[in-house]
Order: sequence, then C-alpha cells, then structure tokens
Amino acid sequence: MFEGLSDKLERAFKVLKGQGQITEINVADTLKEVRKALLDADVSYKIAKQFAEDVKVKALGLNVLTAISPNQLMIKIVHDELASLMGGSKADLNLKANPSVILMAGLQGSGKTTFSAKLANFIKNKQGKIPLLVACDVYRPAAIDQLKVLGEQIGVEVYSETDHTDAVKIAKNALAYAREKGHQVIIVDTAGRLAIDEMMMTEISSLKKAINPHETLFVVDSMTGQDAVNTAKTFNDRLNFDGVILTKLDGDTRGGAALTIRAVVDKPIKFVGIGEKMDAIDIFYPERMADRILGMGDIVSLVEKAQEQFDSDEARKLQQKIAKDQFNFDDFLQQIRQIKKMGNMKDLVSMIPGMGKMMKDVDIDDDAFKGIEAIIQSMTPFERANPHILNGSRRKRIARGSGTDIQEVNRLVKQFEDTRKMMKMMTSGGGKKMMRAMQTMRKR
Repeated sequence: MFEGLSDKLERAFKVLKGQGQITEINVADTLKEVRKALLDADVSYKIAKQFAEDVKVKALGLNVLTAISPNQLMIKIVHDELASLMGGSKADLNLKANPSVILMAGLQGSGKTTFSAKLANFIKNKQGKIPLLVACDVYRPAAIDQLKVLGEQIGVEVYSETDHTDAVKIAKNALAYAREKGHQVIIVDTAGRLAIDEMMMTEISSLKKAINPHETLFVVDSMTGQDAVNTAKTFNDRLNFDGVILTKLDGDTRGGAALTIRAVVDKPIKFVGIGEKMDAIDIFYPERMADRILGMGDIVSLVEKAQEQFDSDEARKLQQKIAKDQFNFDDFLQQIRQIKKMGNMKDLVSMIPGMGKMMKDVDIDDDAFKGIEAIIQSMTPFERANPHILNGSRRKRIARGSGTDIQEVNRLVKQFEDTRKMMKMMTSGGGKKMMRAMQTMRKR
C-alpha cells in the first residue's frame, strides 16, 4: 500500500539530512521532490502544487528545535499536511435512525456489491445491529445472485424481487419489509455502469429522492487513480453523497485517489477495502494513513486488530497455563489461528513501525502457517499436550505424517520452546508493562 509514494517521499527528505537548519534553498529542493512524488502517485498538479506551498509556509515559519533535526521537522509537517489533505479525522456512519438507510452508488466494477456485503458484516459484528441487504441492480441478474451468496456467507438477509425491474419500487418495498421484520440498517446495492451515463444518474437520483437515505456512499476503485477523483466529482454534483468508500486499496494503487478525493469533493473517506474476505474492511483514519505513507507503521490499528480476536477469559486461562509452564502445542496452534484471523500477513507486518520498508520486497504468503499447522496436527493429542516427550523417533513419525522433514520439525519445536520461554518472561513482569503500553496506544 503506497509503497512507491513512501519510497519517493523518503528520498525527498534525504535532501535535509545533515543540514543544520531549514532554509529557503533546502526546503525548495525537498519540496520539489515531494511534489514530484505526489504527481507520480497520480495526485493532480493543482493539489500537489498547493500541498507543497502549504508545507513551505509552515516549514519556513518554524524555528528548528535543538532536539529535532530539519529532516525530522519536515517529516512532521508533511505528515500533518497529508492527514489534513485526507480529512484530518475519521468520519462515522450516521446510524442513529431506526431503520437507518444506506444507499450505495458507483460505477460497475468498483466493488460496490462486494463492499455492500462487507459493510453489512461490519455493522452486524461491530455495531451489533441487524442489517438488511437490498438488491436493486435490476440490470444484472448475476449481481443479485452474488449479493445472495455473500448474504448467506455472512448470515445477513437479502431482499430482492426478481420479477420486477423498477429499482425505486423494490427499494420502497424493502423499506416496508425492513420495518416489519425489525431490521435496523438497510443497505441498498444499486446498478452501476461501465461509464457514467444519464440513465444511470437519473435512476440513482430518483432512488435517493424516493427513500431519503441517511447515508449515501460513493464506492470507487482506488486503482483507477485520478479518474476515480473525477468520477467522484461527477457523482457528487448529482447526488451530494455523504462519504466515499475506497476499494482495492491493497492492490497496485499509487494512492492519488486516497490523497485527493477529499480535497476535490469535500466529502470524507469513511471506509477502505483491503482484500477479498468479508472482514477485509477498515475504518479510514487519515492520521494513521499518513503514518503508513511515511513509513511510520500503524501500531494502533495493529493493536485494535489483535483486540478484536482477544477473548479475556481465554487470555486469563492462557496466562495461568504459561505461569505454570503448561503452555503446549494446542495453545500454540490456537494462537496461530487467532493471528490468521487478523488479516493479510504482509499488511499486518507493514503496520509495525520500520517494518514496511524492510518487508516491501518480501513475499509473505498468507498460507505461511500451513506447514506449522500440518506438523502440529500430525502429533497425537498426548504429544501436543506434553511437548517434552517429543524424542527422535516421534519427530520422524511427525515429519512423515506432515509431509515435511525432520529438520522442519526440529525447527518448529525449537521455535515453540523459545516462544514458551519468552511468554514465561512476560508473565513475570514484562508483559504487564507491555499491556499498559498497548492500552495507552489504544486510547490515543
């Protein structure tokens, strides 16, 4: 995510390394590279130029503190300006009404139908509300079928009328149905086109007028770059939508849409899509995104993802087992499975400060744990519960059963022992300090 932009900005800041103070000359040289980095990321020339001017004014207006180098100060200024450009702070969904109506709009291929299901899953699991998905893409039967499949996958009901082609009537009937059945949030998936056309814009405008949604969200494929910004402006002129959804942000995107869409339409980015799975949805935090663009990681989001998989009762039991030196391979396997639930492994690693750059050329397979799981599952229940009995003959049998070799089994056993020692040390004092630090970051 934003790897190209991050690399170019890092090179821009190197101009100031070793400089004793900020001057018009070294600031101009740095900002020339910053502006070029933004243009390469598909940011419009007008916005890139204004961004550089804003940074210049702030940089020349500040005195460099003795404890902060010009390089560090410039990074801080650019960080704050990036966050401001992307909206400054997160924007929440308006779900105060009962039922609350969300209208989804966008071009065909933007990921609108898939994201409608992701949003329903998010609202169901994170907001504790009962959503209803409404299939109003009457021109593509496959879209209706897709929404039904996704709805079944996440356990959310889908309302459709396959015999009708009047999207407005279907939406009105869905609202009446939702009120009758007690659905608290209604998400209306609408038709898209391969390009903006008057028929589509008229239909979506009529839908909005008929159902009076509490949220109108524009879904856009971030990989289309500046074209996404132009499309957003056209939609906003007709719909006056409430927020933007950026999909495919984990793909080969240069970042121009994320950086400039707020400045062009003056509407916040509310969510981003970061993968194919139904839980691959993130609230958009401008400051955290600026952190990641500048290679600072996003440790707060990483902690939040970990806490989503955190069960306090299970953690308490695990801590007791660690303290008694009873942590075994069953516990180890359970921890691996919880890590896998947190999301894409490379994306998770990039959230750790300093790791994004180190891992950018490293391919981290999401199936990286498969070999470990196979080895552990090839152990008998007694062996998993009593790791100390794993002698040479048992390890050879486990290697044959898991399709690995004895060296891999030995390596895993050593990693397990190292992990157990580290966890034992953490329960004796260090862990409490770490938990307090994590809680502090969580409250930031």
